Amino acid sequence: MSNTGVAAVEKALSLLDCFQPGKESLSLAALSKATGIPVTTVYRLMNSLERMSYVVRSGEGVYSLGHRVHYLSKLYEQSFRLSAVVEPILHDLAAATGASASYSVVERGKWLCLFRVDPAEGLRITRVPGDVRDFDSTPTSDVLRHWGLNEPVFDLMPSLPIFKSGARDAHTAASAMPIFGAGDQFMAVSTLSSPASSLEAARTDGSSVARHVGAAIDLSRRLGASAAFCERIYSHPRLTR
Repeated sequence: MSNTGVAAVEKALSLLDCFQPGKESLSLAALSKATGIPVTTVYRLMNSLERMSYVVRSGEGVYSLGHRVHYLSKLYEQSFRLSAVVEPILHDLAAATGASASYSVVERGKWLCLFRVDPAEGLRITRVPGDVRDFDSTPTSDVLRHWGLNEPVFDLMPSLPIFKSGARDAHTAASAMPIFGAGDQFMAVSTLSSPASSLEAARTDGSSVARHVGAAIDLSRRLGASAAFCERIYSHPRLTR
């Protein structure tokens, strides 16, 4: 049986992939430019997606994602039964540190944000659950590549949490912790991100480090990692790269 797929389906899905933070509404011309698909074909595919409620069209002919996408995203979360475990810990971590807290995994060679909680106050680092990104030089990417893809990111085992300021831009900083589950297998990365000055200050006085390590231990244990493994991974200082 051939596994070459169906071109029309792949084109329709590529149109849905065009919707991103800051690009929530797109015209036919914008969709055609982003995908390289002719406008007439885009029009036919978007009509099909609209009939199935995957997109909605405004009176001006601009398209946005429809409620069916939201339904599938919630179904995806529930299929893993992760949200009930992960989100309360992220909420506590964001409230305690004043930073945005996220939980991300490796998905087809990219970085997928599954859950994210922003602080009630202060500047927020814009990401949304479902956001997919290429790997970069940030701590989140370092953790996913090193533990998730077994890439030799570090010459020596790193000190945890992994912290970088200015890796994405000059104004932000991030702190990342690997998360493990059943069988002591790597599952995800827990990341704190905020304006650089805030996270650097919290790291200097040790408050964010202690809370981030504690949350990683709690989350890993709840996901099935053994106490002995968590003690070994999280409790001892390591050399930096």
